[in-house]
Amino acid sequence: MSCDFLALAQPGVQKLSPYVPGKPVDELARELDLDPQTIVKLASNENPLGPSPKVIAAIRAQLDELTRYPDGNGFVLKQKLAERYGVDTSQVTLGNGSNDILELFARAYLAPGLNAVFSEHAFAVYPIATQAVGAQARAVPAKHWGHDLDAMQAAIDENTRVVFIANPNNPTGTWFDADALGSFLASVPSHVLVVLDEAYIEYAEGGELPDGLTFLASHPNLLVSRTFSKAYGLAALRVGYAICSARIADVLNRVRQPFNVNSLALAAACAALDDAEYLSQSRACNSAGMQQLEMGFKQLRLDWIPSRGNFIAVDFGRDASPINQALLRDGVIVRPMAGYGMPTFLRVSIGTEAENARFLDALRKALGR
Repeated sequence: MSCDFLALAQPGVQKLSPYVPGKPVDELARELDLDPQTIVKLASNENPLGPSPKVIAAIRAQLDELTRYPDGNGFVLKQKLAERYGVDTSQVTLGNGSNDILELFARAYLAPGLNAVFSEHAFAVYPIATQAVGAQARAVPAKHWGHDLDAMQAAIDENTRVVFIANPNNPTGTWFDADALGSFLASVPSHVLVVLDEAYIEYAEGGELPDGLTFLASHPNLLVSRTFSKAYGLAALRVGYAICSARIADVLNRVRQPFNVNSLALAAACAALDDAEYLSQSRACNSAGMQQLEMGFKQLRLDWIPSRGNFIAVDFGRDASPINQALLRDGVIVRPMAGYGMPTFLRVSIGTEAENARFLDALRKALGR
């Protein structure tokens, strides 16, 4: 007699759907018998520049030590981050990507009977991390596709323990300014912890986005989460970090898995932090690519959501699934947004000039224009 193992799982897990990542190039090649070399992937907000040569050199220097466990404390990387941002190393927590930070936070602070507040059309990991530990996921309706911070504050009740906010937000690319962030943080009760997800903050030019780290001293209930996967181009290595009060970091380290960041990732992240030229090139490529796609959408008479990330959500005003399928047949992978409650949208990562042009050509064909 077979057992219903789903029924044995805790109720929050039963209600979850597995996270669906962007379709890999090799998978599409197998499905449609395409040459992988001809496929363009603009689905996962990856850096199109490829890894920095300095990162490659740092990784190669570590290869002879693969039999050794990594530094479980990540001392060198934590020291570099602390020096860069003017904090103490006790305030830095390293994660296997910033997803790991979100999971650690949920595991440490959420439980059955408690809830987490976040925005509609926000990162899928927020509800996954929340429900996986038996807490209630409370999604607040978005405003103009972005965070309605006033409504999110109003949604906080006596059982709220965590609020997840993202600036800029994935998948919509929307953002809020320093005044809005400051007002929100001031309105949140001190016993409610705020996770500010800044996975795309490095793409900001000048002061167009607030730096969440400047709010840490006045808001000890704040944690800022960042990653090396995007602007630094280290998505495959999975290394992220949180900066918060030493007290919160101490709690996170009680549930953090030992050796959660591997040696190659630690070395690569250290090298990436020192490579200002690569980061500048990433910003320039992203800015030019964003303009290229916006111009293309304008020519195709399509609407889109202005974005401060390395991606853009384009609205077709109808079910976008057939358009996505046509793009796949043409060897172009983007991200459908139905799972985020945005069925008329596709999210497109910013690629190189050639990749962006290939996408726009395929899109014209798919639309018959």
